[in-house]
Amino acid sequence: MKKLLAMFLALTMTMSLAACGGTASVQSTETPAANVEEAATPAATPTKADDGKLVVGFAQIGQESGWRDAETNDIQWYAARNTDTLQLEFADAQQKQENQIKAIRNFIEMGVDVIAFPPVVETGWEAVLTECKEAGIPVILVDRGVDASCEDLYDCKIASDFIWEGEQAAKVMGDLLGGKGKIVELEGTVGASAATDRKTGFDDYMAANYPDVEILASQTGDFTRTLGKEVMESFLKTYGAEINGVYCHNDDMALGAIEAIKEAGFKPGEDIKIIGVDGVKGAFEAMVAGEMNCTVECNPCLANQIFETAAKLKAGESVEKWVVSIDGVYTSDQAADVIDSRTY
Repeated sequence: MKKLLAMFLALTMTMSLAACGGTASVQSTETPAANVEEAATPAATPTKADDGKLVVGFAQIGQESGWRDAETNDIQWYAARNTDTLQLEFADAQQKQENQIKAIRNFIEMGVDVIAFPPVVETGWEAVLTECKEAGIPVILVDRGVDASCEDLYDCKIASDFIWEGEQAAKVMGDLLGGKGKIVELEGTVGASAATDRKTGFDDYMAANYPDVEILASQTGDFTRTLGKEVMESFLKTYGAEINGVYCHNDDMALGAIEAIKEAGFKPGEDIKIIGVDGVKGAFEAMVAGEMNCTVECNPCLANQIFETAAKLKAGESVEKWVVSIDGVYTSDQAADVIDSRTY
């Protein structure tokens, strides 16, 4: 057993650049890796270890961005370092809500101590969260929220303030444009709380404080670099040189937009101001290169908070309903000074 554990840890260390950087494979600390359909099927349900460990079931959204990979890596790396006290059961839902729900029901059947997951969208959770409550299993929402009707069905949310993030992006964009101009908006996944709130925060602040900044168009890029590029290409074909700025709900879409802008013959960061959200290292590299103007941080390194909160819930202790992550705002004139400290 010790040899097997040593082999697992060695493999994990090889695949990880740092505690919260790079990508990681989808694995469990107690059971073999499986795809989400297998992991979410009751017939494949593993057995919960009866050894006093904290057993946490985590249903990840998928791998839609570098930010999401960093979150996954942080969680799995933490679990691999604490196998003496912690058992992590992990499922990758491949961007599908139905797969997350299957995984959660699988965790209920296992009898895990706590279930944690970032909801792919806000709605459609009442039934499965009710099942968690009836089973007596506490639920932690991670980095995203659910509809207000489910407020009493989960125990804690560990996440950034997405409305604040949108407001910060609006402040920077308004200043970059001198309070006047035309912009486009690349939204995140439709129905995701991060996308909804980042849009609300940005649009409302812009309307109230920069009435001469016009949002020409707003369309989802689904938080992916590929679709972000495609949507930006469409915007450029329609509006061309009218576009003075682009606000992206995450950095991956911003990096895709940069590619589209360059291919269209414009200078990203100069002809078209670019603001993203997340604070991934790729955004800092783009800012150092002068191709991006700002990123609003949304820290994915939440493993310590997740598992500490899970331990409290297992012990029957009270926890805060919303644990707000502390994030920052970084502009291109700061990027070179802090890029070496970025870990994801």
